[in-house]
Amino acid sequence: MNDKISLVIATKDRPEDIRRLLDSLNRQTAPPDEIVVVDASREPVEPVVKEFSELAVRYLRHWPPSASAQRNAGIRACGPAATLIGFADDDTTFEPEAFAQMRNFWKTAGPDVLGAGFNIRNCPHRGGSFLKHSRLAEWLGLYSSRPGSVSRSGWQTVTGEIAKTQSVDWVPSGAALFRREVFSTKLFDEAFESYSYLEDLDLSYTISRMGQLAIVADAGFFHCPSAGGRVSARRFGRFEVRNRLYFVRKHGLSVGRCYLGLVIRMAMSACSGIIRADFGLLVRALGNVEELIEPVAAGTLHEPSAASP
Repeated sequence: MNDKISLVIATKDRPEDIRRLLDSLNRQTAPPDEIVVVDASREPVEPVVKEFSELAVRYLRHWPPSASAQRNAGIRACGPAATLIGFADDDTTFEPEAFAQMRNFWKTAGPDVLGAGFNIRNCPHRGGSFLKHSRLAEWLGLYSSRPGSVSRSGWQTVTGEIAKTQSVDWVPSGAALFRREVFSTKLFDEAFESYSYLEDLDLSYTISRMGQLAIVADAGFFHCPSAGGRVSARRFGRFEVRNRLYFVRKHGLSVGRCYLGLVIRMAMSACSGIIRADFGLLVRALGNVEELIEPVAAGTLHEPSAASP
């Protein structure tokens, strides 16, 4: 029996990005059977969605904005026929054969395979790679050289573009499919409210403890990060610390190693900001400092106040 795919897209204030994504889905040789767009934009993107009448799209409004809550609303809205539920960030596009290749993967996947990510074709260069992949970082348990892994520190390794389908510890929810049954007990953690940084790591790492995850080499996609709908560098710096510590505590990983990794990350941002004269990186480091020195109740994600910068 062929799997039925429902694809959930959470979006906020990115009409041109959602148009490009829907256009790429319209060009699929084997498109999703259902698309659920969950929109938290100030100006609704429904007129853009209606341009793609050839696709089976359902449109939902959601407020307040939260990628985790929007995706959960999309999961609940998926039709009963769906056997696979997937997610796409609104600033992604897919190769024309991507979903056909995913369908081929799932035809032969064993019942222990619970999720699969698409293969990114334009993985950006990330600074500090030498330090991250050093023997010292691995010895300290801060970072792993194995692609797609999660270390005791709570820091994850990206896969980058891969040549062969492989098993991983986590998959980015910006381009991934999961068996529907996992959502009977697991949803996106809405403690990752507002700007939901690391919510995909949290969900997929949780699922990887229940079964297997993979990245499918032939199912390609592109991520072109949008400038719209993002928080300030200072707020991101705070989320960077807050959400990482929440993830580590939730999964019983090493809080000490996590703090060490966060201090190193802060120092890297500050040094890069000075060397490159990048004010945004300096402000991000400031946000790190503010969150690191602010007392946080153990095991809880502290709520940002209305006055948060």
